[in-house]
Amino acid sequence: MKSYTHKITRFIREHKGVILSFIGILVIVACIEYLLGRSPLGPDGHFGWWDGDIWSNENSQRIADPYTFSHIAHGLIFYWFLGLVAKKLPKKYRLVIAILIEAGWEILENSPLIINRYRDATIATGYIGDSILNSVSDIVWMAIGFWFASFSKVWISIVLIITMELGCAYYVRDNLTLNVIMLVDPIPAIQQWQIDGKK
Repeated sequence: MKSYTHKITRFIREHKGVILSFIGILVIVACIEYLLGRSPLGPDGHFGWWDGDIWSNENSQRIADPYTFSHIAHGLIFYWFLGLVAKKLPKKYRLVIAILIEAGWEILENSPLIINRYRDATIATGYIGDSILNSVSDIVWMAIGFWFASFSKVWISIVLIITMELGCAYYVRDNLTLNVIMLVDPIPAIQQWQIDGKK
């Protein structure tokens, strides 16, 4: 037990800067989103671990939901992309960059610009934005994906991304790929197929 505690203490000491940066970014994102009118726990004010119904008004309000897999995929993609374009930077600094990118997206995603875009162009017609809990959790899920990619082979990350994308496409008819397509250049046939999944 003493050895285990020593390892944790040493890890925290060696990565103190990254840990403090991570916590600081999460706090800043939470504050900005609060100023943007985001609710800490969602409209119902209830804490929750999971909501699997993308049509529910509780979606994007809990710690995890079907879109969590997209954020894990972000982390996998960021790890390999930053490894290519910033390979001279230590992994811990690449992680901070990935966290900043994800944090920037979470703030943008919860701005009126993107919320209205989701309502107009995707199946998220009643989307009200993420709760602060969900948004901060999304950044953590991305970091978990980044961490996983840091000790796995490229092909494992690729298989994991494909599996998550196909699984989400099957179960909720939405995933990272479809989300990007429908947000950037909506395809009516895809939207109808997604809507049919609600029935």
